[in-house]
Amino acid sequence: MLLTANDAVLKWLTGEYPVGQLLFFRGLFVLMAISVIVWRSGGFEVIRFNSLWGQAQRAGFAFTSGFLFITGISFLPLADAIAITFAGPLFITALAGPMLGEAVGWRRWAAVFIGFIGVLVMVRPSTEALQLAALLPLGASLAGALRDITTRRISAHETSMSILLFSTVAVIVFGLGTLPFGWSPVTLPDLSLMALSGLFVGGAHYFLIERFRWAEAALLAPFKYANMIWAVIFGFVIFGDLPDSWTLSGAAFVVVCGLYIAHRESLAAKGRG
Repeated sequence: MLLTANDAVLKWLTGEYPVGQLLFFRGLFVLMAISVIVWRSGGFEVIRFNSLWGQAQRAGFAFTSGFLFITGISFLPLADAIAITFAGPLFITALAGPMLGEAVGWRRWAAVFIGFIGVLVMVRPSTEALQLAALLPLGASLAGALRDITTRRISAHETSMSILLFSTVAVIVFGLGTLPFGWSPVTLPDLSLMALSGLFVGGAHYFLIERFRWAEAALLAPFKYANMIWAVIFGFVIFGDLPDSWTLSGAAFVVVCGLYIAHRESLAAKGRG
């Protein structure tokens, strides 16, 4: 819910501000919240990091995912963009073998293949601008999957707060790097919305990092589908948008395949699949 609320705020702001500027200001407010938590949690010990390369990889994937997705929702209805990111669990399953050393059987590979058919239904490849824009959240879901797998890999020796802090600072730096391409003057009401976005995304990503400390990536992936409920609600109430039949049909394919993958992962974890 927090992530989708953040998406709705950012979609509202993309009409006035470039994506890099939004990421910069959102990151600043997240950093403020992190500073308070660090101070109350025992100081610098909770943000000590051990793997610079692992942290840098995750930060790069996090920025790429955020940049592509925010750019995508500036062109697409909120629910459509979020539905396309449901490809994330499919990417996680496909990448779990080479990156995490997890065995993926033929049934899960079949589910991945069928799921991507659903993605094609949603994206509807063509030369039209709207369909080309759909590739942005798809790219964001791939980068997000790489971010999540990297999180799983480094969370055994990195604290949740250090992961969140490193990625936040990296996003601020990357966002600041877009300044030469032109930023817009920020009004006080919009600055308040950026602060709200920072609180939403900071809290959400802390929970996202913590989840990988306690459970397998493939078992957690299906919970992502709850985003669709919030996306439809926020999209309709704020923007008057509802997903079309193509999006709903394709999303249904992806959700069913994602749930089946989670079921097979559960059996594999118990030694029966």
